[in-house]
Amino acid sequence: MGTLLFRSTNGQSPAVNLREAFLAGQAPDRGLYFPEKFPRLMPEEIGAFAKLPYPEIAFRVLSKYTDGIVANDALAAICRDAYNFDVPLENVYDRVSVMRLDQGPTASFKDFAAQMMARLMGRFLQEDGKQLTILTATSGDTGAAVAHAFHNVPGVRVIVLFPFDEVSMSQRKLMTTLRDNVRTVAIDGKFDDCQAMVKQAFADPALKHLPLSSANSINIGRLLPQSVYYFYAASRLAKPGEPIVFSIPSGNFGDMMGAVVAREMGLPVRKIIASVNDNDAFPRFLQSGVYEKVSPSRNSVSNAMNVGHPSNLARLVAVYGGQMDETGKIHRQPDLAAMRKDLFSGSISDERTRVTIREVWDKHKLLLEPHGAVAWRGFQDWLETEPLNGLPAVILETANPAKFPEEIEKNMGWSPDVPPAMAAAILQPEAFDRLGPDYEKFKEYLLRQHPA
Repeated sequence: MGTLLFRSTNGQSPAVNLREAFLAGQAPDRGLYFPEKFPRLMPEEIGAFAKLPYPEIAFRVLSKYTDGIVANDALAAICRDAYNFDVPLENVYDRVSVMRLDQGPTASFKDFAAQMMARLMGRFLQEDGKQLTILTATSGDTGAAVAHAFHNVPGVRVIVLFPFDEVSMSQRKLMTTLRDNVRTVAIDGKFDDCQAMVKQAFADPALKHLPLSSANSINIGRLLPQSVYYFYAASRLAKPGEPIVFSIPSGNFGDMMGAVVAREMGLPVRKIIASVNDNDAFPRFLQSGVYEKVSPSRNSVSNAMNVGHPSNLARLVAVYGGQMDETGKIHRQPDLAAMRKDLFSGSISDERTRVTIREVWDKHKLLLEPHGAVAWRGFQDWLETEPLNGLPAVILETANPAKFPEEIEKNMGWSPDVPPAMAAAILQPEAFDRLGPDYEKFKEYLLRQHPA
């Protein structure tokens, strides 16, 4: 089998291998890299996952992409090193479970991709003798996960942009308390401003001499590791060949695309439920076939999902035979009938999110934070349209409730337990730069960080 190639969703850039896609982040034509074809896992390969630990499943899934790029023994060692934390699956009722993706170093699902990316990227840079600046925008958890994963990785400098008024104090402190090769920049604007500035920097000819790459979910290196936990959940909860339902809180749609990748690789999936907060561009598109981004994005309590134009919709549209450019313009319609069959999406208001947190605690003694609550409510909404028919279902809890203490206290009247790593970060002094949502000022900032 030849080396797997990745093409741009905009179709105007040459196909590249995994290493090139990884290091570039965004394609030169501003599109997103995606596999030309998905490697398939045979049913017996997926069946064998039931007896394997998480790092071994990660190796077996990711090796389908790294063949010819990373030696198998090196990849296996990276998987063991990156995934040294638990992935709890908690049964709630019948065959409905919650998968807690909050046990990593920054208590967020973003750790799964960031830990793998940092190790692979560090390896590629070491082999090439190169330096790289990771430029990333965060709506809450990405920045901390990326900053921690790449902290003190040789050859890497990290610059994280975040919307100052839209991240919680603990989310902020998990990134602003790091030093060394990490710089954080508070933007007096919205996440979409941060993301637009990052994308513009990548496409700016005046910055072509800077070695820039991305760790946002625009980078294919983020999506591939996120497909693994869907295989893991199914291996523990589904019978061989039995389809499973996933309900995923969705902002930039990277996490949800991890489930699509797993399905395209052969995992039997009955339905993917992609619930959003008040930023409802995708459910409206799924219903009407007309895409209109939400601009400016709306600020909701599930702040990591405050995304008015999810980047990864370009990849989702591509899976269904369509083409969407980076501005959200659709050049070729996807197969909407197939999308509606496979996907369900609704918008969950802050009021319903808060009611859900209280209801789920009262009924099941299960503490959800706002993003998990959106996924829970989206699952319940879907059940009103289709029966589950006894199949397993997994609702993703993507961050630790302790990241949202004000919201939990307001809803529940008590504070959640704080994981030790977060407690330590909260006590550290912060340092961050501050800019307005002005690309020219940001460009000057980048050039100052990279003196000739």
